[in-house]
Amino acid sequence: MPTQTIRPAAAPVRRSRPQWPVPAGLILLSLIPVIFGALRLTELTAGADVTPQNARFFASPIPVVTHIVSVTVYSLLGAFQFVPSLRGRRGWHRIAGRILIPAGLLAALSGLWMAAFYPLPDGYTDVPLRLFFGTAMLVSLVLGLAAVRRRDFVRHSAWMTRAYAIAVGAGTQAFVSIPWLLLVGPTDVPTRAVLLGAGWVINVAVAEYVIHRRARKASRRTVSRLSPAVPR
Repeated sequence: MPTQTIRPAAAPVRRSRPQWPVPAGLILLSLIPVIFGALRLTELTAGADVTPQNARFFASPIPVVTHIVSVTVYSLLGAFQFVPSLRGRRGWHRIAGRILIPAGLLAALSGLWMAAFYPLPDGYTDVPLRLFFGTAMLVSLVLGLAAVRRRDFVRHSAWMTRAYAIAVGAGTQAFVSIPWLLLVGPTDVPTRAVLLGAGWVINVAVAEYVIHRRARKASRRTVSRLSPAVPR
């Protein structure tokens, strides 16, 4: 009686997920502060009229120019670090990191300087928020740099994700504030502070979700590699 050869079942074909929706969304989110920053630079270089809203920038332009340029570089280039195929290339990731970390540090430090020393026309209601999240971004960058020097790439990725989430908070703040303006109308100073904080809190919450999701995926991959094959 002929022996029938049993062929193993073909492994299911896994479709790779598209890699660009997340960085494209981050770039779109970053365009809001980038565009407003470009308008501010144009205002400073073109010699616009000095008003109570912009007098502090004309009186001391270096911090705001530093902040706009560094945030633009950090937010736009940083979005590409969320492309898995690019992040997996050590050459790209290392070169981009050497640009991103100094840009991020400049963005955080200049933001803290402006929060502490610029006279604000609307008062100082939101200054504690700016100081808190600016410090959180600065600490995240320092801890991310320390982690990569220890070759702890998991913690490096987590801290850099947190820093990026805080850096692009202005984009989320715009998305939070615009519906409020359309539905409720002009805001007072305390409400603007709440909306400002809401943008940062939303971003940090999303960052923590992404970090824990990565950790769960890494844990499942580790378990699957260590699990012994079940004989059939």
